Amino acid sequence: MQKDVQDINSNLVILKYFNKFNIKNYSLTSLFIIVLFIILYFSFDSNDIFSYTGGIYINILIYILLAVSLNIAVGLMGQLSLGHAGFIAVGGYTAALVSKYMVSYGFPDFIQLLISSVSGGTVAAIFGFLIGASTLRLRGDYLAIITLAFGEIVKYVIQNLDFLGGATGLKNIPNITKFSNSYIFVIISVVIMTMIMTSRKGREVLSIREDEIAAENIGININRVKLYGFALSAFFAGVGGSLFAHNIGILTPDKFGFMFSIEILVMVVFGGLGSITGAILSAITLTLLNEILRDVSQFRYLVYAVILIALMIFRPEGIFGTKELTIPRFVRKMKTIKNRALNNKNKNIRS
Repeated sequence: MQKDVQDINSNLVILKYFNKFNIKNYSLTSLFIIVLFIILYFSFDSNDIFSYTGGIYINILIYILLAVSLNIAVGLMGQLSLGHAGFIAVGGYTAALVSKYMVSYGFPDFIQLLISSVSGGTVAAIFGFLIGASTLRLRGDYLAIITLAFGEIVKYVIQNLDFLGGATGLKNIPNITKFSNSYIFVIISVVIMTMIMTSRKGREVLSIREDEIAAENIGININRVKLYGFALSAFFAGVGGSLFAHNIGILTPDKFGFMFSIEILVMVVFGGLGSITGAILSAITLTLLNEILRDVSQFRYLVYAVILIALMIFRPEGIFGTKELTIPRFVRKMKTIKNRALNNKNKNIRS
C-alpha cells in the first residue's frame, strides 16, 4: 500500500513538472505569436488591399502552410511526393467555387473563407486518400512518379473543364484573404499539424519514415497510417490552395505545374526533412528571396539549384535536420551563449 502511494506521488511530481514545462512553453509561444501579429499588422496599412508589404506577408503565410503540409508526407512520413501542386489545385478550385456560390448570401469574409477552406481541404483530403490507397505498396522513385502523374493529370483535366474556366482560368474569386484572416488560419493549421504529429498517431507516422518493416513488426498498420498521412497532408494543402485562390482572385491551370511542387519541395528540403520549424523558416527565407529576385525572375530556379547543391554538399540534412526550434529552447540557448561569453571574459581578466 505504501509503495503504491509512493508510486502515485512520484507520478504526480513528474506530471506536475511536465505540465509546468508545457504551460511555460505554450505561454511563451502564444505570447510570441500575439506580439508578432501586432508588429506585422501595424507595419503596413491593413485597409489597403494593394499594399505591397501586406501582399508579401500573405504570400509568406500561404507558403508556410504549403511547406508544412508537404513536410508531413515527405519529411515526417518519408514518402516522396511530387504532386503537391495537384492537391493545392483541387483545394483552391473547390474553395473558389464554394466561395463564389456563398457571395450572394452575404456571409462575413472570415466565415466565407472558413467554410470554403474546409470544403477545399476536405475534397483535397479525399484525393489524398485515393492517391494513398493506390500507392500503398510503392515507395521511393515509383511513388514520386505516381504523385507527379497525379499533379499533371489534375492540371490537364482542369484545362478541359469549362465550369472551372478551362485554360483561361476561373475568374472573379472573392478577394477575402486579408492578412488577419491568413495569419489566424495558418497559425491554427500549423498548431493542429504540430499537435497531431506529436501525438500517438504522429509517432506512428514517424515510425514509417524510420523503418517501415520494423514498424509493421511491432503491430502498426502501415497501410492505415499511410492513408492517414497522405489525407492529412492533402487536407492542409487544400486549405493553402483556398488561401492562394482568395488572395490572387483568379486561378489558371498553369499555376499548378510541376515546378510549383518542386518550389515547395525545395522549401521542405532546405529547412530540414522532418522539421516543422525548419519548413516555416525556409518558407519565409525563400519567399523573401523570390521578392528580391523579382527583377531577374528567369534566374530564380537557377538560384534554387545553387542553394540545393550547396546544401547537399555542406549540410545534406537541411538547416534544422529533424530538430525543432522552440521559444524556451531558444531562450536557454541564448543564456548558454551569454554565460559562456561571460566566463571567457572573466578568464581573460584573471589571466
